[in-house]
Amino acid sequence: MTSINTNVPSMIAQRVLRFQNQGLVTSLERLSTGLRINRGKDDPAGLIASENLRASMNAIGAAIKNAQRAEQVVNVAEGGLAEISNLIVELQSLVGASANEAGISQEEKDANQLQIDSILQTIDRLANSTSFQGVKLLNGNFDYTTSGVTASLLTDVTINSAKLAKDATMTVAITTIISAQTGGVFLNTSTTYNGGGAGSLTIEVTGNDGVQQFTFASGTSQASVITAINAFKDAIGVSAAGNGLRVELRSLDFGSNAFVRAKELSGGADGTDYIFAAATGGSAVTDLKDKGRDATVTINGIQATTDGLEARVSSDGFDVAITMDGSSALNTTNGSTSFTITGGGATFNLSPDVNLAGKVSIGIETVTTGNLGKAGIGLLSDLKSGGSSNVINGDLTTGQKIIDEAVKQVASLRGRLGAFQKNVIGSTIASLGATLENTAAAESAIRDADFAVETAELTRRQILSQAATQSLIIANALPQSVLQLLG
Repeated sequence: MTSINTNVPSMIAQRVLRFQNQGLVTSLERLSTGLRINRGKDDPAGLIASENLRASMNAIGAAIKNAQRAEQVVNVAEGGLAEISNLIVELQSLVGASANEAGISQEEKDANQLQIDSILQTIDRLANSTSFQGVKLLNGNFDYTTSGVTASLLTDVTINSAKLAKDATMTVAITTIISAQTGGVFLNTSTTYNGGGAGSLTIEVTGNDGVQQFTFASGTSQASVITAINAFKDAIGVSAAGNGLRVELRSLDFGSNAFVRAKELSGGADGTDYIFAAATGGSAVTDLKDKGRDATVTINGIQATTDGLEARVSSDGFDVAITMDGSSALNTTNGSTSFTITGGGATFNLSPDVNLAGKVSIGIETVTTGNLGKAGIGLLSDLKSGGSSNVINGDLTTGQKIIDEAVKQVASLRGRLGAFQKNVIGSTIASLGATLENTAAAESAIRDADFAVETAELTRRQILSQAATQSLIIANALPQSVLQLLG
């Protein structure tokens, strides 16, 4: 049929040309933006996946920045602790020099005390001035706060990490399954040592700190034996006490590493042995060594790692160390106590998700002179002028022990911060970096344009568009053939 009112071939050519031009515009848009998906209609499902991945990438990037900021905070704290550690080591040399009583003048002692006072003041100043963006790091600002700690049961409580939800608290329950013990050996002296009525007894007593020989003549009272041994208890790490007709020798420390040993070097005139393993009963021996025992403790139902009276539980988000009082009811079978962690700690969000699982916390204890040291021995502040361990007229032996404990405390804190920086922050940054790369690759595969494909598609669309244009020209010319019929 020949018709001029409705040019169907032209309509077909127009439709195809319009379609080809739309495809050409799409190819040009993708090549100009570099994106395969520019609007929802390009790939609805792909757009949803791409937007989710882009959101994840931003969250991962924020987590990496948080981890880097946490590393900077730890670096600042570590710098302050390093200088405090150097100052404490300097205290050690000053105390040691002052102990040389016959070779040091009073003026030198006074000068040493002035240096010690200056060092102690500097330690406090560093503890109160080390900060990050105005937030103090070493003055206890990031130490955990507790309530309900019974001082008569627990001589020390250290919260290294406790992951707490906002405004939440955590109860720490401690139960002693088996008590800690000291090493113990007994000497049979009766109320008065009697070496068969004549002669003497020479024994060698050894402890963790040293060894000492004692000779007791026949007729020496038990009280005199105890006094003689206790005069050297700090030197050998062993104390003596009366226990009925026998003297009880005990290691000063608790735990499997603590021991006491008694050895007869020469016996009484009647050849009787005097060393026993118990206060009553048993056979006498000439040489006996006894070790202490570590406590078996659970903290929040988890069996703790113990060393004498010290117990620690360490897991993700919960790292608590306690020291029991050896003479308290807690150091008995089924002894128990509890306290509450009410807050504190330095908390960092190192995960793309903002929730409790993605947070890590670490406690940074106060490192002022009023906190460094150990209960039962003393604090670093005791070394100041007028303190019980000053170098002019104080107890230098105790002073050295205090310094030793302070060195261990600061070194332990530095080690813990270092482990946190390396194993938590460092590993997190590396892991998040790899995750970011993989997420970006996935997002790119979905959203980015493949230029090789798109340029080929552009060439095809251009050819088809030109062909459609030419077809439209031919279709529009077809009605003109009707004029030939009209003559």
